[in-house]
Amino acid sequence: MLKSMTGFGRGEFLDRDHRLVVEIKAVNHRYNEIVIRMPKTFASLEDKIRRQVAVSLTRGRIDVFISVDTYSESKRLVRVDKELAMAYHKAVNELAELFDTGYNESVSQIARYPDVLKVEEVCEDVTLLWPKLSSAIGVALEHLMSMRVAEGNNIEQDFAKRIAGMRKLLAQIEERAPLVVEEYRQKITERMTELLQSVQAAPDEGRLLQEAALFADRISITEEIVRLKSHFDQFTSILDSSEAVGRKLDFLVQEFNRETNTIASKANDFHIATLTVAMKSEIEKVREQIQNIE
Repeated sequence: MLKSMTGFGRGEFLDRDHRLVVEIKAVNHRYNEIVIRMPKTFASLEDKIRRQVAVSLTRGRIDVFISVDTYSESKRLVRVDKELAMAYHKAVNELAELFDTGYNESVSQIARYPDVLKVEEVCEDVTLLWPKLSSAIGVALEHLMSMRVAEGNNIEQDFAKRIAGMRKLLAQIEERAPLVVEEYRQKITERMTELLQSVQAAPDEGRLLQEAALFADRISITEEIVRLKSHFDQFTSILDSSEAVGRKLDFLVQEFNRETNTIASKANDFHIATLTVAMKSEIEKVREQIQNIE
């Protein structure tokens, strides 16, 4: 079953404390590249996120977007910078002695000095959020995979149509190939007859047959036709695989091109050349589609 490399999935986890939203976008790419955009507080979870995504998506450029809303009351701590408070106290007393004012500051006054009291947010332990985040990722991946499978089915149907079309073109090439030799034999017979008429001599049938046989051997495309048929069969068989098949199909399409080019160069025939141009057009369309599958 083919899977497209293009897709989008969204997953959400919601309870009374948190709302986690995960969006995953995938596009075609030669390798497996995962890019994660998330709050800095989730940095320690990056490896877990990457592993979970990589299990399902083995090829393509994958962008993961994570956002979190917290509904629970935030916890705050008030910290006292004791050393700074004592420094302020000492400095103020020194000023009082300097001006002989007998100044006596209160604790509340010291507390109002800059940075003596600091309010800090208590960071939530993000490892406790992993089950929630993992659930949202799972939902997003499920939706994305569903889209990729649907698109993969469309591509597979297109492949089947194009392979069937190429089989028909190859059948026409195979049917035309023997006629090329016969036409060549007739052509050289007519030419030799015209040349020999001036000396009232008849063509040497043995020589004509030998020349035709040499020509037939030189332009023989039987091996290329057999190999192409085999490649078509392999291509169709690979489509039924449950594994990622993009690279295998890409290799086979290169072989399609190789054999078709050889047929075009060896056939020495306008009709076959026209058919191979049509074949190469279909091969290129298949090659382009392969870039979109896993």
